[in-house]
Amino acid sequence: MEETTRLPLQPPTYGDLITVLSIDGGGIRGIIPATILSFLESELQKLDGEEARIADYFDVIAGTSTGGLVTAMLAAPNVQNRPLFAAKDITDFYLQQSPKIFPQSRPNYDALLSDICIGTSAAPTYLPAHRFETKDPTGHVREFNLIDGGVAANNPGLVALGEVTREIIRGSPDFPSINPLDYGRFLVISLGTGSSKPSQQFNGDDVAKWSILDWLTKGGSAPLIDAFTQASSDIVDYHNCTVFQALQCRESYLRIQDDSLTGNLASVDVATKENLDNLVKVGEELLKKPVSRVNLETGIYESIDGQTTNQDALMRFAKQLVEEKRCRLARAPHGHSRNSNPS
Repeated sequence: MEETTRLPLQPPTYGDLITVLSIDGGGIRGIIPATILSFLESELQKLDGEEARIADYFDVIAGTSTGGLVTAMLAAPNVQNRPLFAAKDITDFYLQQSPKIFPQSRPNYDALLSDICIGTSAAPTYLPAHRFETKDPTGHVREFNLIDGGVAANNPGLVALGEVTREIIRGSPDFPSINPLDYGRFLVISLGTGSSKPSQQFNGDDVAKWSILDWLTKGGSAPLIDAFTQASSDIVDYHNCTVFQALQCRESYLRIQDDSLTGNLASVDVATKENLDNLVKVGEELLKKPVSRVNLETGIYESIDGQTTNQDALMRFAKQLVEEKRCRLARAPHGHSRNSNPS
């Protein structure tokens, strides 16, 4: 199928599932989920043709900070209204060590994609806050003053599910017969950017003696920022695990995260070629690791069976995503299509 004739994903009303992709923040560690996404897209291409792109299969793609940049690359359209980049290109984006902002307006938004990208990745102490203005058709000016989205939602999975719920509640025609609490109809992939190995975390007795400066910079890192971003990500995963398990549909939620990073691998800004190459290897090895879920009693990630790998799980999800897309195309009225890419 030619790229210019590939039909966009039809709305959930014509399918059985609501598909969600969530990508955490984490600075240069964004190369880890980029590697995971490259594998997922390659599986989709095996099943649905080489022009298949991640954005063809998800109703919502949410990203924070570096995850926001990845989201933009996955969903921003070219002149043929197809994704500008394949997932495999995102790894090259990081390896080139030369971030690029593409000033292209998002459909139905009055802010430039460039402003959104700069704002969501304006990490305190690393990058300056970002201010910009927008003007609606009536001439009304709106001012935005933004810092990194990781301050509020480093793991945007809950925000993504909340946006779907909001669309259902407001009566969106794309969700006419869906119960917002029917999580059995959600298919969610949540990708982390890795976190420090627990044994490498700081000792409480030592931390009690820290000064303000120590909290901002200690051992080559920014402990205060690391603490709230990691805590934010973990609590969202804990919540989602609890809800999906309680509603007996935990197989519909996949969280892929590596909590064993050490040294430069755990940093958010060490962009040497050696470290970038090593982060790619982390992503590749993460694919081979067993699927893990947070133990709701201990808060520790544990393998679900010791045999099913993240790669196995992504292959299963790829089949479900392709089946869902084909189901919607078969049920949709002739000529019906969505007006914009998921974002």
